[in-house]
Amino acid sequence: MKNGECPPERKELPEQDGPPRSAGDAAERLGTESVGLLLLRFSIPSIGGMLLNALYNVVDRVFVGRGVHEIALGGISLVMPLMTLSMAFAMLFGVGAANMISVRMGQGRRGEAENALNHCFFLLAAVGIVTAVLELAMLDPLLAMLGAEEGSAAIGYARRYYRIILYGQMFFQLGFGLSHCSRAQGFPVMSLLSMVFGAGLNTALDPLFIFVFGWGVEGAALATIVSQFCSALWITGFSFSRKALIRIRLKTFRPSLAICKTIAAFGSAAALLQFAMSGVQLLINTSMGWYGGASLGIANGGDVALSAMTIVNSFIMLILMPVFGINQGAQPVLGFNYGAKKFDRVRKAYLLAITAATCVCTAGFIGAQFFPARITGLFVPEGSPVLTRLTAFALRTALLVLPLTGFQIVSSNMFAVTGRPKISILLSMLRQIILLAPCVFIFGKLWGLYGVIAAMPVADGISVSVTAVMIFFELKRLREKSVPEAALRAP
Repeated sequence: MKNGECPPERKELPEQDGPPRSAGDAAERLGTESVGLLLLRFSIPSIGGMLLNALYNVVDRVFVGRGVHEIALGGISLVMPLMTLSMAFAMLFGVGAANMISVRMGQGRRGEAENALNHCFFLLAAVGIVTAVLELAMLDPLLAMLGAEEGSAAIGYARRYYRIILYGQMFFQLGFGLSHCSRAQGFPVMSLLSMVFGAGLNTALDPLFIFVFGWGVEGAALATIVSQFCSALWITGFSFSRKALIRIRLKTFRPSLAICKTIAAFGSAAALLQFAMSGVQLLINTSMGWYGGASLGIANGGDVALSAMTIVNSFIMLILMPVFGINQGAQPVLGFNYGAKKFDRVRKAYLLAITAATCVCTAGFIGAQFFPARITGLFVPEGSPVLTRLTAFALRTALLVLPLTGFQIVSSNMFAVTGRPKISILLSMLRQIILLAPCVFIFGKLWGLYGVIAAMPVADGISVSVTAVMIFFELKRLREKSVPEAALRAP
């Protein structure tokens, strides 16, 4: 019997029902293999999965900009706060359960890990259904609050697009959340295949529905939910199968409020970051509507400004999703080794993840500074001169501190894994609410539309500085904890 695993749980997990021995070995390798090789093995599929997940949204925008109208991009931008809110719930339960699974497996408490997965499945399904019903019932009031200027053409596109997206809400929640849990067990390739299947189908259906059938933004939304359904079906099927190290099993599901709270605590940092991003996106959209016309000197300036920020945010998503992939790829290594008290391996995995994330962000910074016109042309090959100029300015200004953003993201998750969720939450919220929201409000009052854009690098720079101070002391704490462990192992 493994340490910490109670007899009743052992009865519920008979040996003949378990996974093949090679699956258990996959988890044990998290504590023995080279940290660099583990990060490479886990991060590459994770990066691919996160990029493919980003393509659900970015591909829609590319085809909408090319096949519908540049103002339709602004319509998609209007509903981004609501879509980010959906991702926050998926991260709360999906990332939270994944973190809990990694730590419990590292501690040898497999029964608790499986029950966490069971809870994750039901929580994701429930939140998908409930949020979709509520948002459909209140769609028009919600859209009225999302920041469009009076008489905006973008809000019509937003309504037609998002109404269909809501019908796939549960599929998105299950596909995104369970992918994290599969990765935490040591099966990153299964998560990647789920994303490849869904994103590839979305890329194929978008031009078919938009250009061939002429369904406009409704076609883009329909392509997205069909793809999300297929992706969710794939990863859910794996999570129920015996191929998984731990699997969803209704007979072992024991509803527990304590487990729900633990999952939420483990996923709170990632989820709160998404909640905050939703609020800031709403503030930025509102500011674009307020200041767009006056700053750009055209009647539909607010809609043009929204379209420009859609392009900027899409590019940021393409850069940061690999960083989130590196972060999630490192999570099983960090969580398992922290649970097993192998603190030297924890520090090494963290530093390697920081290095990889910084390289990705630096490449994105170079692209934004030197090739803004090409980035804009990807979405609107024949965009208006005003849109092209504004997008170039926004790309170059908003991403000035991008090379340091990977450090901020990985460091925030580091505190969550090492059992310091309050610090993790603070760092996650620092840029998105504590700094960025006031900067957007103040700079917008002072310099209008251009001040809103300039607020982004200012908030980034301050938050990175605070994170650097906090992580210095955390690494020092891990070094001090690793010394007695090394002494105990010495002959």
